[in-house]
Amino acid sequence: QVQLVESGGGLVQTGGSLRLSCAASGRTFSNYTMGWFRQAPGKEREFVAGISRSGLGTEYAGSVKGRFTVPRDNAKNTVYLQMNSLKPEDTAVYYCAADGTRVYGVGRSPRTYNYWGQGTQVTVSS
Repeated sequence: QVQLVESGGGLVQTGGSLRLSCAASGRTFSNYTMGWFRQAPGKEREFVAGISRSGLGTEYAGSVKGRFTVPRDNAKNTVYLQMNSLKPEDTAVYYCAADGTRVYGVGRSPRTYNYWGQGTQVTVSS
């Protein structure tokens, strides 16, 4: 079992920045590919960004590429989502997730992730 707890959400103006954190406990953090997803009201959950076990591989949704980064600190059992140049369309509940089966690379489907956090709300005002 892996427990994931997100923090850092809130209200920010267009063009602002936020950093989300996801703290993991329960198993060896470096054995998990980590992903960030988001879900806006009335929409499906979508992939935002992810990082491989080693941290050497990252993937981003096209809508956030160049604005978001997804560093991880295996010593602190934490993955982050640094969000810059935020837009109103980034408003959603953001979830972190852990994939314990993938050895290399990053999956984009939520079905490949075994564990999920409770989510944190991000609201970008225009």
